[in-house]
Amino acid sequence: MSTCTTLSRELAEPLAATAAVATTWLLVEQNGPWGAKALGESHLERATGRALEAAAAGTGVRVALIRRPGRHADCLPTTRHGVVVAHTVPGRGWVRRAQVVDPAELLELDFAALGAGDHTGFGAEHVGGPLALVCTNGRRDRCCALLGRPLAAELAAAGHSEVWEVTHLGGHRFAPTMLVLPYGYAYGRLTPESAKEVLAATAAGQMVPEWSRGRSGWERPGQAAEHAVRLATGETGADALTVAQRPDGEGRWLVRVVHRDGRAWEVDVVETVSGPPRPESCGKAAGTPSRMDVLSVRGV
Repeated sequence: MSTCTTLSRELAEPLAATAAVATTWLLVEQNGPWGAKALGESHLERATGRALEAAAAGTGVRVALIRRPGRHADCLPTTRHGVVVAHTVPGRGWVRRAQVVDPAELLELDFAALGAGDHTGFGAEHVGGPLALVCTNGRRDRCCALLGRPLAAELAAAGHSEVWEVTHLGGHRFAPTMLVLPYGYAYGRLTPESAKEVLAATAAGQMVPEWSRGRSGWERPGQAAEHAVRLATGETGADALTVAQRPDGEGRWLVRVVHRDGRAWEVDVVETVSGPPRPESCGKAAGTPSRMDVLSVRGV
């Protein structure tokens, strides 16, 4: 069976700089089935889901639904909804948790403040290991269900207590995909062994470049530049690097990457397209997805 993931692998499409962009994640527990556009197609009140999506627009906050791995019978409502809010910018990151009876309560949050890194006292600080969020929404793309759900189940069975299925992380063709908190790194083409390695590294304050799609707190040019510097230096400390990007012509950026020890690099990044045409998701027409290519890395 030809899938978007098999084509992406065969074409050796790079993982780097493909992470969904979000400075802050708002994750709402919702049991039961999910539709392709889960915020409006689940047991979550449709009006609430759409209102949350609208409130987050343009703020840097990305809203998604989560649930524990396992069977998800349609007859099991969620009486209380766990909520995770996580800010992922290095040096200013945090993870907060709470429970609500009605997710509509979350509409009272200051989304602009959350996106800027101010949790405004919401919930309590997360205490414990890394959170693993595995994309499993088969209604959005069959690869996420075929590859993501077994991975989530395997991690949970291995004793990782903070494993969650999530509705959408982008990049179906890189399934199985996983986002890890508190750092906000997205990973793709994982196996159970590599996913466990990622979680162990995250617990130790590290990241794993080999399967990294990028840190969600950065725009895609910044993700590409950070990845290039990591490959050039061997740096794997999750919070070791910060980036600042500026346009440098049409479809081109100059990105400054700074290490916490004071070293810095300038990275030239250009947007190109991937060829030949291929579907970005199962069932979609073939296209040429954009990619970020690094032209040069210069120490400054």
